[in-house]
Amino acid sequence: MLEGIIRESIGRKAAKALKRDGYLIANIYGKGLENIHAAFKVNDFIKEVRKKTTLIFDVKVGAKTLSVVVVDYQKDPVTSDLKHVDLKVAQKGVISKYMVPVKVVGTAIGLKNKGVLIQSKRRLKVKCAAENLPNFFELDVSELDVGDALLVKDIVVPKGVSIIEADRVAVVGVEKAR
Repeated sequence: MLEGIIRESIGRKAAKALKRDGYLIANIYGKGLENIHAAFKVNDFIKEVRKKTTLIFDVKVGAKTLSVVVVDYQKDPVTSDLKHVDLKVAQKGVISKYMVPVKVVGTAIGLKNKGVLIQSKRRLKVKCAAENLPNFFELDVSELDVGDALLVKDIVVPKGVSIIEADRVAVVGVEKAR
C-alpha cells in the first residue's frame, strides 16, 4: 500500500522543499469530504501506479486509508518528471464521474488495405458508483476496414455505468493513408 504524509503548510515554499526531498505533491478530494493536502515519495507513487490492476487503489495518509482514483497529473514539460497529482476518493454508493481507459485489441482489416488505425479517444468519461467502475473498455477492431469506425454507442457498457459522451463520437477508426 502506498503511504504518504499530510502537508501542514500548503504554500509554495513548503511545496518546493518537499519536491527537493523527492516528494510528489498530491490533492485528495471527494464528494462531501474535506480536501487532504498530501505528499508521496515520487518513486513509490510511480511503482504503485504501475503495478495496480484496477483503476481504484489504496493509499494511507496519516491515520486514514482511502481508496482513490488518479484524476489528473502534471508533468514537467522539459524533463517529464511528475510534479503534481489529483486523486479522487472512490466512495461506495456515491455516483461520481471518472475517466476510464480504452484498450484496442486485434488487427484491423483496413491496415492491410493501406489504412491507418486512429484512436481519437484514449479515455472515456463515465458516471457510476465506485463499485461499478470498469477498469477499461476493450474494443475489438479486427472487423474494421478503411472508412469504418467504432462509435461511443457501439461500446458495451456494464450495468450501472453510463458514458458521458455523445453517441456519435468516434473512439477508434481506420482512415485511408495519405
